[in-house]
Amino acid sequence: MLLWTNHVTAQHYAIIDKLKECGYDGIELFLGEGDEQHYAALGTHLAAINMGVTAVASLAPEQNIASPDPKIRQAGLDRLKWSIDMGAAANVEVICGPFHSSFAHFTRQPPTESERAWSAEMLNRAAEYAGDRQILLTPEALNRFECYLYNTMADLKELVEAVNHPALRAMYDTHHGHIEEKGQKEAINGIAPYLGHVHISENDRGTPGKGQIHWEEVFATLKAIGYDGWLTIEAFSRLIPEFANAINVWRDYSPVEEIYENGLALIREGMKA
Repeated sequence: MLLWTNHVTAQHYAIIDKLKECGYDGIELFLGEGDEQHYAALGTHLAAINMGVTAVASLAPEQNIASPDPKIRQAGLDRLKWSIDMGAAANVEVICGPFHSSFAHFTRQPPTESERAWSAEMLNRAAEYAGDRQILLTPEALNRFECYLYNTMADLKELVEAVNHPALRAMYDTHHGHIEEKGQKEAINGIAPYLGHVHISENDRGTPGKGQIHWEEVFATLKAIGYDGWLTIEAFSRLIPEFANAINVWRDYSPVEEIYENGLALIREGMKA
């Protein structure tokens, strides 16, 4: 739903209904604002039309769980617990995102062992909280221009093994993989034992299938490893200028209808081939 908004409300229900008619099995929303009542109402609508739901969560710099300041780490854990509570109210199955640290926050140095240890410790506690609510956490490795702590599937594998909790697995995003990995196949195979969520995202964040991602390789590898989780299209637009500016989206990459219609066709054909 980040293609349309960073805060799904009742005014977006018509979009959700249209996506259902188009053939989608669920939506992914951003957990940014709102309360339990708001998310419970959203969950009720989704359940009524038999739509699943996953979510994205992120942390501000003052909530960085990889910070050397224990108060900042605690604030991050509190925010993750809030996200989990809101997700539970909406019947969210998976919460993904770069919440192993703060988005676009840099120390201007490579990651340290201490930073990764603090991140893993807080994520273990968050996973315990999420597991009690039947929610799977899937942290996301981002490209080097958006994150320094975890950029590759090799990095993320270390994180998942350090957290060592069944309610936390890994997420793979084809956009970030296109930038940071040697190949989509190698990256997916490397994280296969821990893979819990996948973002289908073109190199330019526009229509999947109209860019540089090697989609045949992506789908063939996902099938080969027996992946059976969500395949969620992540694309962006400038419909919400404030949000677009915050994530450095300076233009519309593709027509909205083309993204969700062609993207769904690409996934169906790719997983059938």
